[in-house]
Amino acid sequence: MNRIAACALALLCALGAHAQEAPATYDAAKAQAWGANDQGMRSYTFVLLKTGPKRMPDGPERDAMFKGHFANIQRLAKEGLLVYAGPLDGVDGWRGLFIFASADQDLVRKAVDTDPVVVNGEMVAELHRHYGSAALVGVNDQHNRLIKPKP
Repeated sequence: MNRIAACALALLCALGAHAQEAPATYDAAKAQAWGANDQGMRSYTFVLLKTGPKRMPDGPERDAMFKGHFANIQRLAKEGLLVYAGPLDGVDGWRGLFIFASADQDLVRKAVDTDPVVVNGEMVAELHRHYGSAALVGVNDQHNRLIKPKP
């Protein structure tokens, strides 16, 4: 297992282990809204984005492709389907990851296939089932509270 895989696995395990600690206060409404089972867990789809067969040359078209990639991420997050996205360092061709709030891999594949980096062959997506803390569903809301407003 390479370092990136080990780090991603450690992060996901840490989130899962934390979710198994006894909660200070049980929030039944949030558990239901986030699809949590009795252990506070739920199913997701983990998507690993890898370097694809067609690197787009530097320039305006590449810039537009990545602008579309980030817009697609925001759209899927606002829809509540994408709960986490982030880049990786590119070692071993691993470029980024998504975690979708759905175990339906056909649905996730259709969503991933709308991303300009996938459409253009810059990246390819590898889908995996993942079982983790239902609290991941709340990441986008919490993240938005951390973005400092522009003056």
